[in-house]
Amino acid sequence: MSAKIKNERKNSKIFFIIMTFGSFLLFLLIQFSITRGASDISFKDVWTAFFRFDNENMKHLIIIDLRLPRIIASALVGAAFAVSGAIMQGTTRNPLADSGLMGLNAGAAFALSICFAFFPNIGYIYIVFFSFLGAAFGSFLVKGATFFRHGKSSPMRLVLAGVAVSALLSALSQGIALYFNVAQNIMFWTVGGVAGSNWIQLKIITPWILLALILSILLSKSISLLSLGEDVAKSLGLNIKFITILSTLTVLILAGVSVAVVGSVGFVGLIIPHISRYFVGVDYRKIIPSSAVLGALLMVLADLGSRTLNPPFETPIGAIISLIGTPFFLYLANNERRKL
Repeated sequence: MSAKIKNERKNSKIFFIIMTFGSFLLFLLIQFSITRGASDISFKDVWTAFFRFDNENMKHLIIIDLRLPRIIASALVGAAFAVSGAIMQGTTRNPLADSGLMGLNAGAAFALSICFAFFPNIGYIYIVFFSFLGAAFGSFLVKGATFFRHGKSSPMRLVLAGVAVSALLSALSQGIALYFNVAQNIMFWTVGGVAGSNWIQLKIITPWILLALILSILLSKSISLLSLGEDVAKSLGLNIKFITILSTLTVLILAGVSVAVVGSVGFVGLIIPHISRYFVGVDYRKIIPSSAVLGALLMVLADLGSRTLNPPFETPIGAIISLIGTPFFLYLANNERRKL
């Protein structure tokens, strides 16, 4: 048996472990997370709230109306950010690609600041739509900046352009917030958090995220081919332009909707795809599903930390993720610099 076949079988076994054990661990973590916070809740309270709900029981109301929606939102957003990062890394062949670093999160936050300033009473479905448009605008600015000179791009140039565009859009967002006196509304999306998530929001965002996740899985084989290079993909009969458009649309949905829920949280889409790739190999048919599970685990764990590190106050999820993501990014950036 060749080494390549052995390696593929090993990766398949690890992929099966991640999908089964990871999903089970996510289920347990969600239950545990419900019991932790400013108010102490037992596992018995959780089960009775699920199967014998009493709308006069304060603990049942906390479980069903406050904690469960935010935990589900954390899992969905974590999966969305991780998969969007995996798609971006595969299609651009840029190991540093991430919705936060590529300007999508800042663009969505900028659009939300305009939304709050000029349309303060707008419905949540329109907030999601504005966030989607903002993510597209941020992505357009970054790609335009990278191709402005010589029409070429590189991983480091993309990152530098993303940082510059993100800084510009963040500054504009803060300026709008101060001038129109909506800083308090925008601050939540700036620092990142799921404290305000509710069932109405979940009803709106869940179909979009699930649809984009399914589409990403359907595109995973094509993304694997595209990650080998455009010349190789063309020789194998791949319609590069069509796949690129679909992949970009999928990333915009995942990132835009996620920012509308949790705010500008970076590094999830950078960290998780690399971890998945390390364990399951370079096949995006394995990377994308495993990234969804691991991303959900990371965000639920980060939300748990935000509620338990300094109770009864909450630590921003964005700060918690950044503590992990910044050293990881510096390590990857240093590796890319050595390759130049």
